[in-house]
Amino acid sequence: MTDLVGVVTVSGVAGIATGLGALPVFFRARVTHRAYDAALGLAAGLMVAASVFGLIIPGMEEGTLSAVMTGLLLGGIGLLAGNYAIPHLHAQYREWLPEGGATGDDAAAMAISDEGERPDRELSEFADPVESANAANAGDAADAADAAAEREVTLRKALLIGGAITLHNAPEGLAIGVAFASGLEEVALLLAVVIGLQNVPDGFAFAVPMADTGMSNLRVLWYTTLSGVVPQVVASVFGFLLVGFAAGLFPVASGFAAGAMLAVVFRELIPSSHGHGHADAATGAFLVGFVLLVVVDAVVVV
Repeated sequence: MTDLVGVVTVSGVAGIATGLGALPVFFRARVTHRAYDAALGLAAGLMVAASVFGLIIPGMEEGTLSAVMTGLLLGGIGLLAGNYAIPHLHAQYREWLPEGGATGDDAAAMAISDEGERPDRELSEFADPVESANAANAGDAADAADAAAEREVTLRKALLIGGAITLHNAPEGLAIGVAFASGLEEVALLLAVVIGLQNVPDGFAFAVPMADTGMSNLRVLWYTTLSGVVPQVVASVFGFLLVGFAAGLFPVASGFAAGAMLAVVFRELIPSSHGHGHADAATGAFLVGFVLLVVVDAVVVV
């Protein structure tokens, strides 16, 4: 049976694939809305196929239909409940959607910052040395307060975005860890492959609005990669250790991950990719993604 190091390695590689989706920001300053909607459609197709062929069917082969369907319902309901209970920001084309208690101000804080907006000090500050010193001290205090406020906003941004990423990626990592711990190495590797594939357009969908905040390309790549690696590795380790206390969890865990992924597709990816005049591109990409993953699944199984 694969050890914990192997679990971390496999789930980490699947998570790193998320960073590949950020690479287009290096080569193109602005991604068209059509391309963005198509990427969402591609991710949706990959996720639906991964849910069926990588999670539900293997779960039913290792357990009962009722166990898998129970897990699926729990995963879908858990994802929906998490959307309301956990404050987070969903990445959309050149904007962010606040949910779960996050506010419009949180979304607006992700906008491009303009350093040129800070007004210059008046020349009268330098007319009197005493007044100039007082103004400098006041300016230093204001700068310190601004820096503290900026750090607080940055931390809140990280927590809000991290909440959305965890909701999406943790169930997938959980399924990988449970599969390894259950001795289903082939199933776990297949899961890692299909999850890695669907992580690429996921990373693209995350990186585009991140790049629009004015963040450097390297930082976008770094944060996008971390968004896939951290939650999936942590969840896979948790799932691997969990089976030590409750054996036979894979059917429920696979159903749980599938339910969460299907909820993401129908609640977020499909609505976000339609309504902008590019529904045909998104639908075509959905079909391509579905076919691609089915083919990969067949090749890996063979």
